[in-house]
Amino acid sequence: MDNRRLLGAVAGAVLLLGAAWFGIDLSGDPAPPSAPTRESTRPSTTQSPPARSTTRTPSAETERTCPLDTLPEQAELVVEDILAGGPFDHPAHDGKHFGNYERRLPRENNSYYREYTVETPGLRHRGERRIITGGGSDRDPDVWYYTDDHYDSFCLIPDAEENR
Repeated sequence: MDNRRLLGAVAGAVLLLGAAWFGIDLSGDPAPPSAPTRESTRPSTTQSPPARSTTRTPSAETERTCPLDTLPEQAELVVEDILAGGPFDHPAHDGKHFGNYERRLPRENNSYYREYTVETPGLRHRGERRIITGGGSDRDPDVWYYTDDHYDSFCLIPDAEENR
């Protein structure tokens, strides 16, 4: 009987840690409605070339562009934080390795991509919105992407560094 309890406790802990790692809320509380943000449209689907010359062939998914002013206000704040080198709202996660395991971004070496949380008003967890940067340095990435659906789709932010 004690072994079963121990096994159950370990399995529960693994489940909770896995859910926390992937930003899944297991509390059972319905998600509160999102506070209004200044944007009311999804990122633009305008086709444009990548922000820099490259030999990589991005997928059709990453050819979509979303200029910074079409993204939530919180995304602009994260871009400012990245360019300043921090501080970040989620230091345990922000600026850390992004594995591109879904392979929705162009394939690169293992340390190329980094991820940053874009807050969603009203949520008590990190939510689904992220900015992914690639290449360059921490304060001067070569490429910027945005996702509002936790890596299911991305768009290229062509003007993230324009107002530097």
